[in-house]
Amino acid sequence: MALGLVKQIKQAIEQLNPAEVREEADRDVIVRLTASCPEAYAEIEDFLVPASITPARRSEVLDCVFRAEDEGAPKSGDIEIHEHGLQKPKGAFAFNPDKPRRMVEEILEAKPELSLALARMFRAFHGPVTSQIIYSVSKENALFCIATALPDIAPGFAIPWAIPQAMSDTAVLSVNQIRMAFLLAAASGRPLGYTEQKTEVAGIIASAFGLRAIARELVGKIPLGGGVIPKAGIAFAATYAEGRSLERLYRVGYGFTAEERRDAYDDALDRGKQLARTLYEKLKQGRPGIDKE
Repeated sequence: MALGLVKQIKQAIEQLNPAEVREEADRDVIVRLTASCPEAYAEIEDFLVPASITPARRSEVLDCVFRAEDEGAPKSGDIEIHEHGLQKPKGAFAFNPDKPRRMVEEILEAKPELSLALARMFRAFHGPVTSQIIYSVSKENALFCIATALPDIAPGFAIPWAIPQAMSDTAVLSVNQIRMAFLLAAASGRPLGYTEQKTEVAGIIASAFGLRAIARELVGKIPLGGGVIPKAGIAFAATYAEGRSLERLYRVGYGFTAEERRDAYDDALDRGKQLARTLYEKLKQGRPGIDKE
């Protein structure tokens, strides 16, 4: 049985291409700033690229940030940021020093295709992007558990990569966690790929057996499909705890201890069950907006 699960995960892994994630994250984002004075320019630059990072890294990132008044500055950028209070063209974003996170949220909502590159380059985007990655993949795994248990309610549901036929839920959830590891490494500017992340991939595969055992116990104790919500909650919590640990690993060099991982799992379990109930009801009622829940 264990060998069968490993073979399924190996088969599913072949559908994931870390090179695509690497390419998306490694692009340079050109940012063009417009402000009224040197002090206002410096304030925006310090928010995007704080002095707390190494001078070499700060200089490297600032090579992609241009002041509109500088000689040789591009006439447009991937992102246009204007000082709060100045008139700005359509598609540009305002930097308000009293509410700087609002600009980050607006940019990520308008430019999702740049999220990995922005997180890699700019400290202000790293936390919001990695948090969104962890939550989104955790939610996908919860929704997958519900959709596969209730196929008549959610016909044709699929997570964002090709699933080989006859793939067990546990294998799918585990490979989606591996995909999350690629995304988090990319957002953190860390090496990514099966060789570069072999320790993390091995840990996710090893934890799959514990996840499968819990799910089977639920099915045995709660008959007639009553274990769908708890199972989906467990999928959310296990993925969320894994993501939190990986995020810290790539940010500071070490992940969660066993106790910290248990605490993160326990903290996320109730949230996961509540989300599962909401998704389940939305699916039953055929309501839109599941992706935004």
